Amino acid sequence: MGNMNQMMRQAQAMQRKLEQAQAEVAEEEITGQAGGGMVSVTVNGTGTTVKHMSIDPEAVDPDDPEMLADIVTAAVNDALRAAKAFEEEQLGGIAGQMGLPPGML
Repeated sequence: MGNMNQMMRQAQAMQRKLEQAQAEVAEEEITGQAGGGMVSVTVNGTGTTVKHMSIDPEAVDPDDPEMLADIVTAAVNDALRAAKAFEEEQLGGIAGQMGLPPGML
């Protein structure tokens, strides 16, 4: 019975560690750019929330709004890819400690 209690305490400790790491990741801000830096987008560390966007006035061409839309889309996608990589990097070690394959958290 003692072994089972020890396993439960270890599982609970790992769960707390995972929750803390997830909270820390969510607080991070990750920035992606496109158009040579003309558009930058900042998302939270989990890539679930856009926190900020900046657009250089030179990127705004009234005769070509599609170009700006493409640059904004590319910047958002860049930020989301970076956030995903950051999250996997930060949480991957914990997944391994828990015996889970990469990407399971």
